[in-house]
Amino acid sequence: MRRGRGLTVAQQFFALRNNPICAGEGRLRREHLIWQFDVRPSDMSRSYRARIELSQKGSPMVFIDEPDLHVLAEGRKLPHVYSDHPPRLCLYLPGAFEWMREHRLDLTIVPWIALWLFYFEEWLWSDDWKGGGMHPGDLEAARRVGREPITC
Repeated sequence: MRRGRGLTVAQQFFALRNNPICAGEGRLRREHLIWQFDVRPSDMSRSYRARIELSQKGSPMVFIDEPDLHVLAEGRKLPHVYSDHPPRLCLYLPGAFEWMREHRLDLTIVPWIALWLFYFEEWLWSDDWKGGGMHPGDLEAARRVGREPITC
């Protein structure tokens, strides 16, 4: 690993392809990767089709392609997402160094997807997001500790 530059998308692709926890398929083109795999947050959960997209100079973007999260939410606003259409999961706070380019996707983002889905399934029943994270109402608290958060 080169210091300060992080892993290349090719290195990330190789790690994803060789880790059985995220067995799936993907594409690697120039400086962009797309990886799709099935994930079940628990033994009692349904299976979800997750997609990770990463460009060499960008941050990972994570989507759930199947099943449709909006259908599961039965008209409720999806919790803890950056965008609604398509739903892009909020897995970490950018700028807080929770994920950096030196971190492997298969050891960070992939387990965080399963955790997000675990809390999503709980939210479907309780209507209360218990997965934590920074939300727009938390802006003032973040400013008190001296950082300007990016929220989801």
